[in-house]
Amino acid sequence: MLIALVFSPAFIGYAKEQLHPALYWKASGEKNVQCRLCPRRCTLSPNQRGICTVRINKDGKLYSLGYGNPIAVNVDPIEKKPFFHVLPGTEAFSIAVAGCNMRCLFCQNWQISQSKPDETENYAMSPLDIVTAAKEQGTPFIVYTYTEPTVFYEYMLDICKLAKTQGLRNGMHSCGYINEEPLKELLKYMDAVNIDLKGFNKEFYNRMGMMAELEPVLATLKTIKKEEVWLEITNLIIPGQNDNPEELRKMCIWIKENLGDEVPLHFSRFMPSFKLQNLPPTPVSKLEEAYNIAKEAGLKYVYIGNVPGHPHESTYCPNCKKVIISRTGYSILGNNIKEGKCKFCGYKIAGIWE
Repeated sequence: MLIALVFSPAFIGYAKEQLHPALYWKASGEKNVQCRLCPRRCTLSPNQRGICTVRINKDGKLYSLGYGNPIAVNVDPIEKKPFFHVLPGTEAFSIAVAGCNMRCLFCQNWQISQSKPDETENYAMSPLDIVTAAKEQGTPFIVYTYTEPTVFYEYMLDICKLAKTQGLRNGMHSCGYINEEPLKELLKYMDAVNIDLKGFNKEFYNRMGMMAELEPVLATLKTIKKEEVWLEITNLIIPGQNDNPEELRKMCIWIKENLGDEVPLHFSRFMPSFKLQNLPPTPVSKLEEAYNIAKEAGLKYVYIGNVPGHPHESTYCPNCKKVIISRTGYSILGNNIKEGKCKFCGYKIAGIWE
């Protein structure tokens, strides 16, 4: 699936095994390698790929198939990422490469995230091409999104470094399944990150994400906060799967105690998709229940997503309770933040506003 483009980079069709040397791996036995990029730590024999399908062992060396061949390139509202406390109303140059190190049964972008980058129709765009296109479009942010940015780490890292030299900012929407060392290197060049905290128990991650674990995602959240990169969190609420009120309460308390009360939390509405098409959409009442739980836990900025026109799409000042950013869908209807503060009472609002 190709995202509609507002410009036309070179189209290259199917990019068969476009190899680029991978970072973060070690030799493991005769011509075997172990990938050290994400917590799965796949050990691969020659010609074998990791779970992500993007990283491959060739003659005892690890390579990435996801460099310079994005499957999706588009200009989106930054609210779509979602970033609600980052330059409201601006646009983000958004890219993705096919592949993912999760196998979530509920994936909303499964057509591209569950594909292999050498078996999809892609575009030929070097890091310089991406940065040049972003500048031509006048977008202040490049955001790595749609699939899982971790799996095209080398490509993302090179774009990030170049973008910084050109006065652009970087953001990503990620599942957070990445090891600490590569994450810290990436965060040197990252300005904003939205992490999918898919649930708050090990069994849910095991069942929904092909034996994934919760703890590495929590560690990623702590690292992002420690490195002082702007952080927002998305929790897709799936009926009967991760919507237990007590579990949601524990998650919200954990966020406050470990990340602080100013991290925006987005409760997003599930729509039937991929291998969970048998489930109904999330009732709006369940999202509202989650919202109330988060506010009771002391979180200042809580949102309901995928329900256009809902009052809790907007941002309210924690002090005077007035609407300071009015939203519907991805559109900004009004912005009452001046120099990072509420226009009405002067309360400082956490985020990136300039």
